[in-house]
Amino acid sequence: MASASLQFFAFILALFGVFGDIAATLLPHWKVNADVGSNIITAITQMQGLWMDCTWYSTGMFSCTLKYSILSLPVYIQAARTTMVLSCILSAFGICITTVGMKCTRLGGDTDSKNNACFAGGICFILAGIFGLVPTCWYTREIISNFLDQTIPESSKHEPGGAVYTGFISAGLLLIAGVIFCSSCFRRQQGAWIYPPKQHHFSSTEQESNAGYSLKDYV
Repeated sequence: MASASLQFFAFILALFGVFGDIAATLLPHWKVNADVGSNIITAITQMQGLWMDCTWYSTGMFSCTLKYSILSLPVYIQAARTTMVLSCILSAFGICITTVGMKCTRLGGDTDSKNNACFAGGICFILAGIFGLVPTCWYTREIISNFLDQTIPESSKHEPGGAVYTGFISAGLLLIAGVIFCSSCFRRQQGAWIYPPKQHHFSSTEQESNAGYSLKDYV
């Protein structure tokens, strides 16, 4: 019962991680630059994401521009696109597989099949967390290095946006969920190896009685 509740808790963490991973991939809040200038009425907030760049004016206007050209983008943005998409795909596969392999569900067949499915789902969550953690770290490093560079003007410097923090939290949730699923399956296998199924040994008197009973029946 404890293992089933722990797996359900890990599944809830993985769901939050998947939703956060998808939101971080689509949101344009990876880079944020607030240019107030001399008049706060004409303040401009520029946001850059993996797929689009958006500008918000204090007057209420909001405009976005899609990034159509892939080759013109920096390497870290191209890598972030690829790894975040892979993270979303792997986490979605993990949700489907662990739904079958969890102990609290009636899918997946026997215990060994559910155990293997649960372990495979945990591996998918761990890989998804790694793929989500790498681009956020790389993207944050680029933002900090550009911010500390004295040759770059102040108007071109940015700060990490909400999508970066969402990506960090989602990657952490996926990693925790994957470790819980894998450890729960490993404990089951370890318990099966340490405590093998007991075999019933019959005494010699019972075997003789059984043998005698069978001979009398055939006479």
